[in-house]
Amino acid sequence: MFANRFTIVVDACVLVRVLPRNIILSLAEAGLFRPRWNETILDEMEKALCDKIYKGREDAAALASVQRGRIAEAFNEALVSDYEAGLPLDVELPDEKDRHVIAAAIKVGASVIVTDNVKHFPAHVLAPLDIEVKTADDFIADTLDLPEGHREAVAAIRTMRERLKRPEITAKELLLRMEGNGLLDSANVLRDHVDRL
Repeated sequence: MFANRFTIVVDACVLVRVLPRNIILSLAEAGLFRPRWNETILDEMEKALCDKIYKGREDAAALASVQRGRIAEAFNEALVSDYEAGLPLDVELPDEKDRHVIAAAIKVGASVIVTDNVKHFPAHVLAPLDIEVKTADDFIADTLDLPEGHREAVAAIRTMRERLKRPEITAKELLLRMEGNGLLDSANVLRDHVDRL
């Protein structure tokens, strides 16, 4: 419905965090925007899942690989390729390893890079490229505030919540989990709609 409105690039640090990832991908599944990433982002996500989320488990690598596969399968059009030449060489970044994220965003005409490492993507670099950088919380809250997509966004998050089975959680518990995950603005927006959540 809204998928042609804008495209975002989702950074690995957001894809690693379970709740922000699930919310963003649920909103994308509802057609509110098109998520994009490249193989390097997925590689970084898989490594972080293995090293942080599944750390200490014998099957950590297998679990991380399965999660990557699920994301790739669910959003099989999200993978960006042939983006390497997209970023001008004279652009200086705080961490040169993040160059691939901006290059992918340029390649697909993304409006936003969603990352929790906003300091790695300075506004003076992105503004001339017509790209914004937003944290997961800012992006989710902004999506929930869209007048033309508000009902669909709340419904998508409700559907996500209802899929949670181990354990099942109430709408109020979801808001508490969001706050615990640093999604404070998003939880505040949803608080007025808890009866539909």
